[in-house]
Amino acid sequence: MGNREDLLAGAKRCLYEKGYGRTTARDIASAAGVSLAAIGYHYGSKEALLTQATIQALGEWGDAVGQVLAGLGAQTDPEERFVAGWDGVLASFAEHPGLWAVQFEMIAQIRNAPELGEALTAVQREGRLGLAAIFQGVAEVPDTPEQLTRGTFYQALLAGLAAQWLVSPELAPDGREFLRGLRLVGTDVLAGFRAAPVG
Repeated sequence: MGNREDLLAGAKRCLYEKGYGRTTARDIASAAGVSLAAIGYHYGSKEALLTQATIQALGEWGDAVGQVLAGLGAQTDPEERFVAGWDGVLASFAEHPGLWAVQFEMIAQIRNAPELGEALTAVQREGRLGLAAIFQGVAEVPDTPEQLTRGTFYQALLAGLAAQWLVSPELAPDGREFLRGLRLVGTDVLAGFRAAPVG
């Protein structure tokens, strides 16, 4: 690998081990085995490098979860795919706990670092479409309002599940509990919608 790739790999290691706020430029350079000046040369700043490292790690996470669901086959019952998908997400939390802690840490930094917010916002659409594809068991989905809505819904569930898992892994719901909750809430909401007066 070249210095740029080495820095990215080193930054990901530091994020997992130390978090966003405690990682220094020197930590990253040391982990990458390159000079401190290489960070500025290739990425402009430590913050820009850490943001790129997080985005890449999220992409790798999405690929891993997508492979879990791809292994189920196209004929899998949609409810079983939903359950297996969320169970796969939970397993990924255990494999990459640092990734999720770092995301919440980065979100807390956005107020003081607008460029960080801009970078994360820039990948929101792609992330939402990726989640829509993952849970539908396809490689990709078209960029349509319907698919974005699906992805936004899954993203909201994902963020909530990650927060619950970080606080107390043993209390985080599994895929079967998620499906039960979806049925209950869906019934409540749709029944209310059908009962509402027209006009």
